[in-house]
Amino acid sequence: MHIIEAKNLSYIYPDGTKALENINFKAERGECIALLGANGAGKSTLLKHFNGILKPSNGVVLIKGEPVTKQNILEVRKTIGLVFQDPDDQIFAPTVKQDVAFGPINLGLSKEVIEHRVSEALKLVGLAGYEERVPHHLSNGEKKRVAIAGVLAMEPQVLILDEPTAGLDPDGVKKIIKLLKDLNDKFGITIIVATHDVDIVPLYADRICVLSAGKLILDGEPRAVFSKNKLLEESNLDIPLITKLFKILSESGINGLNTPLTIGEAKEELLRLLSLRK
Repeated sequence: MHIIEAKNLSYIYPDGTKALENINFKAERGECIALLGANGAGKSTLLKHFNGILKPSNGVVLIKGEPVTKQNILEVRKTIGLVFQDPDDQIFAPTVKQDVAFGPINLGLSKEVIEHRVSEALKLVGLAGYEERVPHHLSNGEKKRVAIAGVLAMEPQVLILDEPTAGLDPDGVKKIIKLLKDLNDKFGITIIVATHDVDIVPLYADRICVLSAGKLILDGEPRAVFSKNKLLEESNLDIPLITKLFKILSESGINGLNTPLTIGEAKEELLRLLSLRK
């Protein structure tokens, strides 16, 4: 059973804007998926269908094999945690502790369980000791991690994030990527990240789904997707910079080059080439 499945999903906004067209999508338990697309491709709209914020104009969304309905929406939102692009849309309590505790409190959990969940969630995002801090006095990266902690405190099986690295400095990006990998590797949480930043995608994703003008046009492992240069370009996307560099080197006459997707892969490829020249 797929933990998330969209069948022939289409969505038209009330003003007549067609945002999604005939989307067929599946997510398995434990996958780490990048939902890649340029601005306006429909990424945020699709994510909002996965936890019932939006209702399809046509088609259906299934969570653990069951259609999303008014009757099961609470269970759906316990299963599917969604982190918005702007943390200020999600953070509203006067302290970090109160904000992270909001979801568990609304589940009717005991005080002891709530305290434990808040403590563990803040540890996971690297914010232990921030309990009494005022969220809106934090940096943007810290606020994003508070928003993630608030979702983790609900103990979701799927964590969905909309442009989680947008507006962050390099250190903030590293912390978010490490957090996502840890949540996936250590706890088996299914991760779905909507982004247009192609350079970070190979750092965490084992699968990429590409949206363009509301249509799902590519679905595969990163190396296969990033080999579709022309299709990506037509969708206002690019390939990772390190991949582009090695393609240029190959076209310049350096033979036998493999094409890396990350700096780590590039390092290994350069060391391999140097060893061959000795």
